[in-house]
Amino acid sequence: MIYSMTGYAAVTRDLPLGTLSLELRSVNHRYLDISFRAPEEFRVFEPAMREVLGGRLTRGKLECRIGLNRGTATPALLEINEPLLIRLVELNAQVRGKMPEAAPLTVNDVLRWPGMFEADTLPLDEFRDACLGALASALEEFTASRAREGEKLGALLLERVAKMETLARDVAPRIPQLVAAQQERFNQRIREAGATLDEDRIRQEIVLYASRIDVDEELTRLQTHLGEVRRILGRGGAVGKRLDFLMQELNREANTLGSKSAAIETSQTSMKLKVLIEQMREQVQNIE
Repeated sequence: MIYSMTGYAAVTRDLPLGTLSLELRSVNHRYLDISFRAPEEFRVFEPAMREVLGGRLTRGKLECRIGLNRGTATPALLEINEPLLIRLVELNAQVRGKMPEAAPLTVNDVLRWPGMFEADTLPLDEFRDACLGALASALEEFTASRAREGEKLGALLLERVAKMETLARDVAPRIPQLVAAQQERFNQRIREAGATLDEDRIRQEIVLYASRIDVDEELTRLQTHLGEVRRILGRGGAVGKRLDFLMQELNREANTLGSKSAAIETSQTSMKLKVLIEQMREQVQNIE
């Protein structure tokens, strides 16, 4: 199985503090780049969460968003944190003593202040377990979405591999025909000029021409690279970098085929191959 670097997942968990939400989203990237967007109280869990994510992913730009909606907390569990409230009142008076024009704290400001309710003092271990549990659930959904996208990408790549293999098979038998046609053209020109040339000289010219348009080696390497693409896709795992390298090799062979072209058929084949390779390269950029 291969995986796309594009994925998304979101989960929620009900806690005494409110509703914990965790969201994962990723796009393609050359390396693994993990970033977090979370309230300050979650920062203590970031190393553990980063370790979990790093153990499951190898490439991609991943953003992990964590939020806590305290509005759903059970009212019966909410009790004002008296020491914090007193301290806020003192700080409010102190600030306004220095800055009379400053707006005073409102009731809404106080009630939304982090740690104002005793329910906010959920034990650290429970808080950590809730975060890692939410992350584990999100990762399962996230991985499944990447696998579904990866399956589609793999099918598209194999479809183009099959087309390229057909093009390579079709052009190979044309080379001896091109050499024979060129020999006939040489003979025709000689007859039209009413001249005679040494037979050995004609054969040498034919041999030189045949060597210039001989693309058997390029076609063989092309078929080998296409077979390797099939093998890698069948093996699965983190194959994006290897496939990207093979796209470069395929493009090199297609370019050489075009440079050795001796007929419009081979030129067209080279162009068709390069179009297919470019389509594959675009898809490979999204594979982990």
